[in-house]
Formats: sequence, C-alpha cells, structure tokens
Amino acid sequence: MQQEDLKQARLRRGDTQQEAATRMGVTQAYFSMLENGLRVPSFDLARKLIREYEASPTLLPLSNTPLSVTRDFLARELASLGYPGFAHLRQGAARVNPARFLLLALAEANLEARVAEGLPWLVFRYPGMNFDWLVQQARSKNLQNRLGFCVTLARLAGGNASLQKPEQELLDSKREKEDSFCRELNEPERRWLREHRSEQAREWHLLSDLRPDALRYVP
Repeated sequence: MQQEDLKQARLRRGDTQQEAATRMGVTQAYFSMLENGLRVPSFDLARKLIREYEASPTLLPLSNTPLSVTRDFLARELASLGYPGFAHLRQGAARVNPARFLLLALAEANLEARVAEGLPWLVFRYPGMNFDWLVQQARSKNLQNRLGFCVTLARLAGGNASLQKPEQELLDSKREKEDSFCRELNEPERRWLREHRSEQAREWHLLSDLRPDALRYVP
C-alpha cells in the first residue's frame, strides 16, 4: 500500500510525524492523513517526499494528464523507476507513478522489446502499486490479458504471494481474443509463437515466449 510505503520511508529516516511534517512544510495532521491514505499528495509534494525520504514513486499521483509517450520517454522513465537493464539511462527521479507507467506501456502496439521485458520486473519491484486502479483501467482499455501476463510472470519469478489477488481479478475478466504482448507480428511470427509460446502466455491468450525463468533482474 502506498501509505505504508510512506510510513516505512519516514521510519527509515528516524523522523517522527511532526518532524517529517515540518520538513515537508505541512501540518502533522495532514501528514498523518497522508500516511493513513486519507489524502493524496500533490505531484510536487510527492516528488519532495521521494527526494527527501527515498519514498516509493507509487506516491506519485495517478493523473490522466496527457503525456508524449515516445520510445525514449518509456526507456528513460523505466530507468528512473530503477530498472537495472537501463541503468545507463538513469537521470533523476521518476515522473510517473509505476502503475500509470505500466498502463501506458501495455497500451503500446509496438513496444521496444527491452522495455517489454522490463514490465514484469516493474510489477515485481512495486507490488504495492495501486492495483485496484490499475486493474480497473486495464479492463476499460482491454489490456487485462497483457497486465495479467506481467503479474503472473512477476509472481512466479519473484515468489510474491501478494500478487495472487490482482492476478485472480484479472483472470476473472480474461479476454478470449488472441493478442500479442505489445508487439506487431507478421503471420509467420504468429504461427511460430503459437507453437513456441510460454505456458503463461498461452494461459493469457498471448503470443509471447517470455517465461518466468528467463526474466532478468528478478530473483
């Protein structure tokens, strides 16, 4: 949960709620509401919390403000979220909540392969992201199979039982229509992947050879 992430970040620093509130320029009552999930920090306050307390970027607002989603943006943002595969691109703090980034990437028709491979890692790295929002948004955009595939890979590779709940919610609304995993495929590629796709991709009606034991940077 995002509020638990904030509380743990404060405790790692050794600050009381009052000390943290003073540092952030808010009242102790408001900071308490942040930690209890009764208030959502503004973008500026979230960035300040991330910078000062090394808090999780899951605190960033789930804004629907339009973004220029380019190949460069997705690679650099995934790097900012800590993906080791793009460590050479890392510059500053993340600008987008991991849940929103995941939704943006899954919606791409032809995602760069290295970014696509990093999406299960993102689920593994941020299991506290707002899955209620993410699952709802994925369903509304018919992306539940792609998201479910990421969650299944992350759960199996990382052994995180907390991912079973969103995984089951996505299974309950799984689409029967065949899809690729964020890639445009020609017919020979489709035929090959139908024969060689991973068990997890088959379960989610996807054409992909990604499998849990092939994920880099997930123990």
